[in-house]
Amino acid sequence: MSNTRQNHQPRPEERGGAQRPVYQGAPANALPLTASEDRQWATLAHFGGILAFVPSLIIYLVFRDRGPFTAQESKEALNFTLPPSIAALTVWALSFIPEIGGFFAVLNAMIWVYVAVSSVIAGIECNRGRPYRYPLNLRRIQ
Repeated sequence: MSNTRQNHQPRPEERGGAQRPVYQGAPANALPLTASEDRQWATLAHFGGILAFVPSLIIYLVFRDRGPFTAQESKEALNFTLPPSIAALTVWALSFIPEIGGFFAVLNAMIWVYVAVSSVIAGIECNRGRPYRYPLNLRRIQ
């Protein structure tokens, strides 16, 4: 036997094996949410208000086209949490001012408690399958 014959690697068609399939990728559109998933993500959008507007924004952007209840409730949660989050950030910055910073620190805590309690109430109602409307909401995002 010659040296070239020993180092020869048979091709897949010579071995009798099938060739690897070409990668097809994922579908461009995600599947719609089931009813329970729709209610779950809508509930999480409200509960996310404890962490400011970011969770409701992410849920709104990712799931708004996949479930009608999630779209409605995440938009409501985003509209509710965005203005107090901006106000809390501003008040937090003002809390570093000497002499009056303590007042702003207490005000910041009060804003957070109000948003957190309201978000939990909304999340509980939403988890029961009932749409929730915050009493004080600007509803700027349509």
